[in-house]
Amino acid sequence: MSKEVWRFIDSGNCSPSFNMALDEALLDWHSEGRIPPVIRFYGWEPATLSIGYFQKVEKEIDLEAVKAHGLGFVRRPTGGRGVLHEHELTYSVIVSEDHPEMPTSVTEAYRVISEGILKGFHQLGLEAYFAVPRTDEERSALKNPRSAVCFDAPSWYELVVEGRKVAGSAQTRQKGVILQHGSILLDIDEEKLFSLFKYPSERVKDRMKSAFKSKAVAINEISPRRITLEEAKEAFYKGFAEGLNIELQSYQLTEEELAYVNKIAKERYENDEWNFKR
Repeated sequence: MSKEVWRFIDSGNCSPSFNMALDEALLDWHSEGRIPPVIRFYGWEPATLSIGYFQKVEKEIDLEAVKAHGLGFVRRPTGGRGVLHEHELTYSVIVSEDHPEMPTSVTEAYRVISEGILKGFHQLGLEAYFAVPRTDEERSALKNPRSAVCFDAPSWYELVVEGRKVAGSAQTRQKGVILQHGSILLDIDEEKLFSLFKYPSERVKDRMKSAFKSKAVAINEISPRRITLEEAKEAFYKGFAEGLNIELQSYQLTEEELAYVNKIAKERYENDEWNFKR
């Protein structure tokens, strides 16, 4: 039986506003039936702090530190918490809510999509598995995240190796389409990451930093050999094809499509009202 063909886009390193605008544009085009489902890989130029749709910048983010590190800054259209996009492979998946393989529940759809990432870790020889909160305490902790840092805790079906989170993802549903995007960490600069957020005191910051080490880990900390970005791309490309049982077909955006993406980037994701509004 022939497999369903999805588009594959590797857009390389792009600006924070372009990255978010392209994810939004792909969602639009898929909702209009103009394109099939899409898997996209991308990077960030410059390295960027992205924040979740509902986060409050003034309360949670140290913008002076963001500036001092020369980082980009953007608000995502998805929920979740702050992510430093630096040494990572970022992915997005765009697929209809009514796709025959997509469960209606958000967490179950998340599990199906994340199967591709799980298989990617297996391709790299890493024993990743899905985190499932077992106790009432763990489940209630998911509803009340204590930290503004995304990798601080695994949520339902988050990917974990040796008990620590290795990929963080977020999802939104608009116009009948699921957009899930996330970070697969190759390396992590914890000092830089923790300098970007506001804390009630240094003691709280130190406590969160040491707790973070026990909860999150980058691929190259646990892999017996160093994994390059190119190797990671290859592994997760195969992982998505296997995990979702699809065939991937490479695609380049047309001039017209690029113009549409740049328009969204300028109007929304470079707009202070969007980025700082909450």
